[in-house]
This record gives sequence, C-alpha cells and structure tokens, in this order.
Amino acid sequence: MPWGRMLVCAILAIALMFADLRFSRMDSVRAQLSTLVAPVQWAVSLPSDVLNWGALVLSDQRELVAENRRLREQVLSLSHRVQRMASLTAENVRLRELLSASQQHDIPFITGELLSLDPDPFTHRMVLDRGRRNGVFVGQPVMDASGLVGQVTAVSAYSSRVLLVTDASHALPVQVNRNGLRFVAQGAGRDQRLNVRHVPDTADIRENDLLVTSGLAGRFPPGFPVARVEQVVHDPGEPFARVKANPLAKLQRSRHFLLLFPPEPRNADGRGGWEATLDPVAVEMARQVAGDVEPEEAP
Repeated sequence: MPWGRMLVCAILAIALMFADLRFSRMDSVRAQLSTLVAPVQWAVSLPSDVLNWGALVLSDQRELVAENRRLREQVLSLSHRVQRMASLTAENVRLRELLSASQQHDIPFITGELLSLDPDPFTHRMVLDRGRRNGVFVGQPVMDASGLVGQVTAVSAYSSRVLLVTDASHALPVQVNRNGLRFVAQGAGRDQRLNVRHVPDTADIRENDLLVTSGLAGRFPPGFPVARVEQVVHDPGEPFARVKANPLAKLQRSRHFLLLFPPEPRNADGRGGWEATLDPVAVEMARQVAGDVEPEEAP
C-alpha cells in the first residue's frame, strides 16, 4: 500500500537522522552515500549548467567580437593617418621654400572586409563586403594598414570588386618620396611585385626608396605609400633602367581594408576631389600614361 510504504520510509528517515546524530560512524556512511549519489546530482544539474555556460560564452563572445571590431577600425584609422607622415616630412622640406602651401585635409573613409579572392592565377582581384549602398564607387582607392592595395573596378549593391596594384593591367602614377621624381608603377602580374616603367638610366632612384602616390590623374590621393624599390638594374647601352619594387600592402594576409573617399570639391570650375588642386594639363598627361581601368560588372 502507498501509505504503508510512505510510513516505512518516514520511519527509516527518522532512524537515520537519529543514528547520524548519535553515532560518529555515520560520517563514513554519509560520505560513501554521497559518492554514490554524486553522478545522479551531476546528471540532474547538467542541463542548467550547460544553459548557464552557453549564455555566458555567447555574452562574452559578443562583447569580444564587438570590442575586436572597434579595435580593428581604430588601428586602421590610426594607420591611415600615420602612413602620410613619411611623405609629409619630405614634402615639408620642399614647401619651406614656398610662400604658402595648400592645407592638408583629412580624407574620409569606410572600412571593408575581404569576402573572396579571384581563383584565376593570372589576375589579382578580390571582393569586399561593401557596395553601392555603402557609397562605394568605381575607381575608389583601397588601402590596408601598410599601403595602397588597389582600386574598385565594379560595384554591386552589397559588394565590390577590387583590382590589386600587382595585376598586370593596373598602373598608377607614383613619385620617389626622397626627391619627388615621378614615374608610373605597373603590376608585374606573375608575382607580388611592381615594375616602375620608363625610368631614365640617369634618374636618381635607388634601392630601398619609398614610392608614394603622386596624386596625378586624380584617381589616388597624393602621399600614400605604395611600394619600396627592391632592385635597380642599369643595362649598358639601354636608355631606361629596369626597376622592380615590392608593394607595402600585405596583399596576401590582410582581411580588413580602408576605402577612401575624395574630399569635397573646392574649385568653381567643376573639378573636385583630389583633382581640385592639380594642374589640368598634368592630370590629362598622367591619365594618358597610367590609363583608367575599364569598369566591369560585379558578379
């Protein structure tokens, strides 16, 4: 009978409590019983422990992800500002001889993350997670924390395709940061290297020289690091030297990038952005030398 069983259990419980109170040997019995019951207690508390642990992990993970994102954007922003210091230091030496110089303006930007790389070994392109809805446009410069990466060649609503500076079809006007000599750097295509085109054999360019954007052609802002000269070869009897440079951007390792926006137009003749401070004849000549990249449709 249920009542009889309950009565027997109650009597046993009272007897055990009395024995536990009066006899010291019950301590060892209690310890053994606790050992036997421990797995049951662990199994009963397991669901609540798992839920509490999961909630704590997700909460900490969200906070860490948010903090990591903020720190990455802060590092990119600071690197964006520091990259111009080498160019500005050399430029200030030249500008001291001038009566006045145009004021440097902060360049607005947004951050983007790598989505995919082009599997074709003969092309150097990548896709970022920023598109038309973020204000991205064809021809927009792209940088990482170390230097110039390339430019946007196609834009969709939520992504954009970027042509890297090492692609054989990419060329941009650069200048030697040490003395201001201007040349055109073109991607080698086969490896992570740039070829500096049409360098006179007598030009003052040396190994380890820093190449920065010259700002000509209005496509890239002036003064941003592009590459460092690796090799200068002078062939006897040849009018031009063969110059090879290594890009400063970590093209094979970076996952986060800066997409730069031109500043507001400042001239009344319709020219704006980086072209506003350039001579129109020089802009046209640089465009003819470097060439503009033909836009293509984004996948």
